[in-house]
Amino acid sequence: MLGRFDHGTYMRKLAFLVLPEFSALGLAAAIEPLFVANWLAQQRLFAWTVVSADGGAVRASNGTVTPVDGSLAAAEGSGTVFVLASFDSAAVAGQRPVLPWLRRLARFGVELGGIETGSLALAEAGLLDGHTAAVHWDNLTGFQERYPAVRAVPQLYAVSGGRITCAGASAILDMMAGWIGRHADPGLAGEVAEHLLLGRVRPPETGQREADGDAQPAVDPVVAQALEIMRDTIDEPLPCAAIADRVGLSLRQLERRFKQALGRSVRGQYLLLRMAKAHQLLQQTGLSVTEVAFSCGFPSLEYFSRRYRAQFGCRPSADRRQSTTAPVLRQKLARAIH
Repeated sequence: MLGRFDHGTYMRKLAFLVLPEFSALGLAAAIEPLFVANWLAQQRLFAWTVVSADGGAVRASNGTVTPVDGSLAAAEGSGTVFVLASFDSAAVAGQRPVLPWLRRLARFGVELGGIETGSLALAEAGLLDGHTAAVHWDNLTGFQERYPAVRAVPQLYAVSGGRITCAGASAILDMMAGWIGRHADPGLAGEVAEHLLLGRVRPPETGQREADGDAQPAVDPVVAQALEIMRDTIDEPLPCAAIADRVGLSLRQLERRFKQALGRSVRGQYLLLRMAKAHQLLQQTGLSVTEVAFSCGFPSLEYFSRRYRAQFGCRPSADRRQSTTAPVLRQKLARAIH
């Protein structure tokens, strides 16, 4: 909503709905560019309020407790509402008091945004169907499985109709700079970016890293080709020799290039990709352990459980919640797969 000031300028009101286990960094990254824009303009171009479902303080994922300005009713009159969440995607999707409220806002033409797993609340409410949504790489597999009507993409953020979605973390600054450019002017957005030391503001379609357990993409084009084949055949794994044949090398040659590029064997990398997908499906979807095992190419539940326990230190059935205390897949652990 826009409210006229006596001097003829307009103010746009925003609301940030924080859900339990949201990212404190995410909230700060969303608000600070608005403050800087107001300061540079020497006008209150933007006003914001922080709300929770019940009006009470909310615990962030880092343990800090954040006071809010009120309940959902305190967001009335906002032209844009962002939902912020981070961990425990199942709980985010189950925010039943919030979902009808979001649907009502959509009916009244309010611009709706989801930051990190806050997009899950929008998707669960059916408000992202037919839209493109930017999803953090670590949640992409589960999101695609759960919401097939949404075009989930691993980019920094996405603007689709009256919906804005952001993968989170540093991408929030890029999203907010772009948002200020659309709702104020691009020149001001550029100044905000300079003051925040952003340098060049990244466009929304900028890609994230691949959700395959490697922080850096493989520089070897043949290894990259082999990895793509692996990703496409996770549910029905190919023999390693067949992958080597597809990229035009002997298995021994491919093994040498994998060791040089990734520090793992071909089989070890293939298994890592499958374990990463299984880990995401277990934590982020309601698929049964058996369904997860077979969708990730494991021939038996017993073998899958044994490999999973060796990798994560727990049974697959004990890893059904994406929380700060749940097992994570790290490079150091991944190196153990050969």
